[in-house]
Amino acid sequence: MNRDEFAASIDHTVLGPETTWSDVETVLAEAAEHGMNACIPPCYVAEAIDSDDVPSTVATVVGFPHGQHAPKAKRDEAVRAWDHGADEVDLVINVGRLKAGEDDVVAAEISDVVAAVPIPVKVIIETALLTDDEKHRACAAAVDADADMVKTSTGFADGGATVPDVELMSEYLPVKASGGVGSYEEATAMLEAGAERIGASSGVAIVEGHPE
Repeated sequence: MNRDEFAASIDHTVLGPETTWSDVETVLAEAAEHGMNACIPPCYVAEAIDSDDVPSTVATVVGFPHGQHAPKAKRDEAVRAWDHGADEVDLVINVGRLKAGEDDVVAAEISDVVAAVPIPVKVIIETALLTDDEKHRACAAAVDADADMVKTSTGFADGGATVPDVELMSEYLPVKASGGVGSYEEATAMLEAGAERIGASSGVAIVEGHPE
């Protein structure tokens, strides 16, 4: 994978609770300069699309970070993000529903969002909170709902992306490895395990670590 292809696999991310528009501007500019995508809070999507530095893909989050929003709220949030110009949405599942065995509810909620927007939906399953059996079930729900990708983590739970989790998830859908990926070597390990996208706040350092 050459440097440009590698950079295009990175979602340069800023999603913390103290994120300002200035922070988002910096991430957008860095993403555009290095050929990365950007993943930003939903409240800034409209401003981002109208800004001077816009990377090729701008993603945002839905139901973030805990996934416990009402299903209609998640659907409406996704539609709003699309209306404002987002190219992709990263949707957090309701982990509690999954753990309670309500897989059909989880799948229905994802399906509602997928049906509501004509852009890719990445499903965040929050692997650090799940057993392997629950990870399989979460991924199966994403498949049943016609989601486009599954994503490991929000970055707000203890633990993040791991090679074993990426390998497990890649049996179902393309994977976005997110949470704790901070170097070129770590990103490469995730890609070699089957990830197709990397989510990281240190995107610049990761891309600059490429040997080309």
